[in-house]
Amino acid sequence: MHVAVVGTGYVGLVSGTCFSEFGHHVTCVDKDAKKIAGLNRGEMPIYEPGLQRLVESNAEAGRLGFSTDLGAAVKDADAVFIAVGTPSRRGDGHADLSYVYAAAEEIAKAIDGYTVVVTKSTVPVGTGAEVERIIRATRPDADFDVVSNPEFLREGAAIEDFMRPDRVVIGTESERAREVMRELYRPLYLIETPIVFTRRQTSELIKYAANTFLATKITFINEMADLCEVLDADVQDVARGIGLDGRIGRKFLHAGPGYGGSCFPKDTLALVRTAQDAGSPLRIVETVVEINAKRKQSMAQRVIDACGGGVAGKTIAVLGLTFKPNTDDMRDSPSLDIVPALVAAGARVRVFDPKGMDEARHLLDGIEWCKGAYDTMADADALTIVTEWNEFRALDLDRVKELMKTPVMIDLRNIYNPNDMAEAGFDYTCIGRAKVSARA
Repeated sequence: MHVAVVGTGYVGLVSGTCFSEFGHHVTCVDKDAKKIAGLNRGEMPIYEPGLQRLVESNAEAGRLGFSTDLGAAVKDADAVFIAVGTPSRRGDGHADLSYVYAAAEEIAKAIDGYTVVVTKSTVPVGTGAEVERIIRATRPDADFDVVSNPEFLREGAAIEDFMRPDRVVIGTESERAREVMRELYRPLYLIETPIVFTRRQTSELIKYAANTFLATKITFINEMADLCEVLDADVQDVARGIGLDGRIGRKFLHAGPGYGGSCFPKDTLALVRTAQDAGSPLRIVETVVEINAKRKQSMAQRVIDACGGGVAGKTIAVLGLTFKPNTDDMRDSPSLDIVPALVAAGARVRVFDPKGMDEARHLLDGIEWCKGAYDTMADADALTIVTEWNEFRALDLDRVKELMKTPVMIDLRNIYNPNDMAEAGFDYTCIGRAKVSARA
């Protein structure tokens, strides 16, 4: 089949590339000529493990191309995916759908023959109906259906999530559109992937409900971590004890500095606004949004407290800036709250992230950019782990102690064992577990 993907951001680029890996002929379209030129040279605008290899192999095979010409791509397409950004709208928190609607109007002008227009972007309930109205108003003669097909991709594991998903959700009541979507995802039938067909508005809500539920699990275990610290309990044991219950599950029960990234912050807020406008407020989700914002803001105080109540004039080494490992995404990362707060408190902050440095330079000021993990630690008064990159999980602790002025570590991701850290001579602060002091 011939597929056009409008938008070469995270969702569009990964989805288009994976569809080409399925054997479809895909053209990814973007207005950013510089980005398209880079992609045609094999330069990735984002970091995602395995993506560059797939782009190169499918481009070489002639199944994947990149263009700024939306009209040509849509004209030949059996299905057109809208994968543009839907950021939070300034002022009210609603999803900004201007890019989606602009794409719909452009697509309408280029439709030639029966075409399935698919919203892959995360959009509020009712967006598909508005996309259909826009296309119909622009091209009354167009032969098309509008389908909702939300993505469930984890940054850092997106290729695997697309190729071997838990499920595929498709929202349409058109049997003609269903057949096109079945053919697009036919390779997944071979591995018996559940395909959930439902109404369009239900499909749109499923995406928000899924992300909000996961954000709620994260917020729940973070609050349990705070309680564990007061009661001298261990949040990791609590998470394991409840996560082994099949009704709960172990995933997303890792205490830390709060959720961030491209999805959870904006999607929880958008669902809150949608529910409020519908007159059916979601009190649990409202609380999740509020607690998570406060948690990220409070993390710098943990560092300050671990340094004796003040960091003015002290050097703080920070490992990890992205919101999670295996991505260069800085959107709503806890580091964007933690680092500026430390700088404002008078600290000299030295930072390193394996993939996020280029993006972080546009977002953080007044800090020192280092070339590696150990480089950050020179004469540091404290070391803070913000993102759990694999290379931070097995640091040479003897070397760390030699480099630092004082052996103080604040581990916001709980990647080390408190007893081991005490034996190694560190004053160690973590999340939801007892703070330990260096043993003589």
